[in-house]
Amino acid sequence: MIAGSRILIAIGGGIAALRAVEYARALAREGAEVEVVMTQAAKRFMTPLAVQALVGAEPRSELFDPQAERAMGHIALARWPDAVLVMPATADLIARTAHGLADELATAVLLATRAPVVVVPAMNTAMWEHPATRRNLAELQARGVSIVPPEAGELACGEVGEGRMASLGAVRLAVMRALSQSPLAGTRWVITTGRTEEPWDEVRVLTNRATGRMGAMIAEQAAGRGAEVICIAGPGAATPHGAKVVSVRTAREMHRAALEHARGADVFVAAAAVSDYRPLAPLAGKRKRVHEAELI
Repeated sequence: MIAGSRILIAIGGGIAALRAVEYARALAREGAEVEVVMTQAAKRFMTPLAVQALVGAEPRSELFDPQAERAMGHIALARWPDAVLVMPATADLIARTAHGLADELATAVLLATRAPVVVVPAMNTAMWEHPATRRNLAELQARGVSIVPPEAGELACGEVGEGRMASLGAVRLAVMRALSQSPLAGTRWVITTGRTEEPWDEVRVLTNRATGRMGAMIAEQAAGRGAEVICIAGPGAATPHGAKVVSVRTAREMHRAALEHARGADVFVAAAAVSDYRPLAPLAGKRKRVHEAELI
């Protein structure tokens, strides 16, 4: 879905601009045709030459470029993409976009485009939680803009909290959804994934080596096409982006969860590696090692 698509990336002026270029490079490697617009503030964090070297596209940043604007370049640029990705979306860039300002090339393109827009905020926690930022995000969402919320963790300023730019997986999923015209949109999927564990005693279990990667990939593809996805996942299973995860341990727990969540589902995918055997009666404590044959 990403391969062959045209994605315009508007890079805002924050330290996360460095990660945004990494994400742009990853999308290009998947086969997307990527073009880049940099805000004036973004150029304080990365040079256009560095972006061009890493992404393979010459970034644009000048609204009043005589050569480009001879053919109304900002309008042509706004009409070119299948999706527009704004990352990092700083509090300032979000505010200007929400209020319809067109004071530089990036904001002019955002005002003129009819393509779906995905905004990936990154900022200090206090700025993220400020009522003004919340109102601006609500305004963008009311217009149909997709917001990829930031993660919690250590920020560039040294503080810990929400504000760190979302992972590549989360951004990629949002882009897939923006590009999707899939009939899966609005459907409900339930997927079992990973392995189960059957306790022998309070220390040992009977299990297998399943990782849950196949189920996670199915879940991400369905979620990326607009489906509501519930993953019933065994211990250590890979975590899919865009899916609600229900954690279970034993085969019986997985069976109960599957029966509960499968009601009303459009699609059920049984991708889990469920244990074939369970001990008749798990032992309390840890069973001591013995040299004779044992029946468990």
